[in-house]
Amino acid sequence: MAAVDAARAHAHAVLRVRGLALAAAVLPAAAAVVLLAGRFTGRLGAPGSPDAAGWDAVRWVVCAVAAATLLVAALVARSYRRAVPPQTPAVPLDRAQAPELYRLIDELADRLEVPAPSRIALTPDCDSWLEDLPPTRPAGRPFAHRAEGEPVAPMLVIGSPFLWWMRSGELRALLAPVVAGTAASADPDIAAARRFLRSLDASLDAGPAPAPGLGGAPAPAVHRPPRRGPAALVDRITRRLLGACRAHSAELERAVAGWASEQARTVDYGLRIAAQEQVGLAYAGWDRLLTRVALPAWRLGRHPAHLNAGVVSALTELSRRDRLADGYGTRLGDRPACDLLEEPGTVDQAVSLLAADLFFGRPASGAWRELEWSDYPAEVVDAGWRARAAALQSALDRLAPQARPGAPTLTRLLVRLADGDGEPLAAALTAQLARTTAPAPLLEPVRSGRDLLVDHVTAMVCCAAVDTAGATPGLDWLDGPVLVLGGVRRTDLAGPVAQAVEQGQDGPLRAWLDAADVRLEKPVRL
Repeated sequence: MAAVDAARAHAHAVLRVRGLALAAAVLPAAAAVVLLAGRFTGRLGAPGSPDAAGWDAVRWVVCAVAAATLLVAALVARSYRRAVPPQTPAVPLDRAQAPELYRLIDELADRLEVPAPSRIALTPDCDSWLEDLPPTRPAGRPFAHRAEGEPVAPMLVIGSPFLWWMRSGELRALLAPVVAGTAASADPDIAAARRFLRSLDASLDAGPAPAPGLGGAPAPAVHRPPRRGPAALVDRITRRLLGACRAHSAELERAVAGWASEQARTVDYGLRIAAQEQVGLAYAGWDRLLTRVALPAWRLGRHPAHLNAGVVSALTELSRRDRLADGYGTRLGDRPACDLLEEPGTVDQAVSLLAADLFFGRPASGAWRELEWSDYPAEVVDAGWRARAAALQSALDRLAPQARPGAPTLTRLLVRLADGDGEPLAAALTAQLARTTAPAPLLEPVRSGRDLLVDHVTAMVCCAAVDTAGATPGLDWLDGPVLVLGGVRRTDLAGPVAQAVEQGQDGPLRAWLDAADVRLEKPVRL
């Protein structure tokens, strides 16, 4: 009960700030009414009395202050009324799409003795939370103490990788503390305090960014450029109110989290420890899948249609390689949580498209081309190698003496590297890609020119191996595009390429190419 009392105490502190703001807005008007009433009743500065002139001056000043205060209050009220609290983009699930998942959540809420979430949505991220839905608020009353009508239970947002990777029991255990938070959302004082804070945040456009951070990391705040005139005054008042509420807001959410944790302690507590271990594993696999598998496809305007099914393959491979779980086979015998959906594949497609829009943005063509995993080697791996080889050939042509283009062969490339042309090639590639490639800052760090050159030389070598040595493009669930030569995944190409690029020593790379029967003099198909 201590957490309950603490949460309500901080909610009351926030509401006191709201009440003081409202009082400050109406106090000058109340004083003006008193002074005007005193004038008409003859009690304060009656006409003809010795102090009439003084009281008239006071009345004019107070009425002017009251009018200005009411004007500012009206501007602030309009700003709050128009403000729309941001909601994280998510894929909604209605009961017809996931009746068993809704049943699981409803039973969990009954067991916790809390209101059930009003709806469920999926986010392409490794996190889960409750998101309050905007209540109906009477127009012109942004400071209303309580929303009219019955309160709407919050929406439960579930990280989609959890639904595909976790077993049904693990998901229930993981969501127990989250669902327990609906009790706090149903408390009228806590709900009113949260609405007030969301209105302040939305008015400043400084709430959470629409796109979530990768793997559950907080999204960066989006701030509007400084405004001028009356709008600047409204922003200044809003910031003062937020400053007065900030400490209480943080303590309120901390107390609510403690409250939810206490409520969920008796539900699947032992299984929750195992579920938390799976959270870390899901984060690792999801991060690798997005940055090494999905990103190369997104850059070519294609979005993998089944990212969540892919993360299962990635995590299965990670578990196999690193032997992360002794009882792994036994665990896979339990029912996966995605079986709680009526059509997991259709939901996966919607979440995968949302992930592409959130983490990368729309392609230059304006529309994504859906991609099945079976088509990934040909449409992403091979096409990506060819595109980078073409970019490298273009850079070689621009740096050629007398602007004379040459054939796209490995012989020409290795000669240029051995002659010490690595630096100008790297600079040319960097400039070219800056003009033609959109960055994806959420998914990859800024790469140096040397890194880009290594990547492009590797792509040209892989193209030559496919064209002349019978190699094939392949997909590794953890490492992304790979070269398969003689049925074996080749991981020994990075060292020789790095030596050729960074030191101009092409001997090791030539030896690798000779051992693989790659013909250096044959033009690469771009």
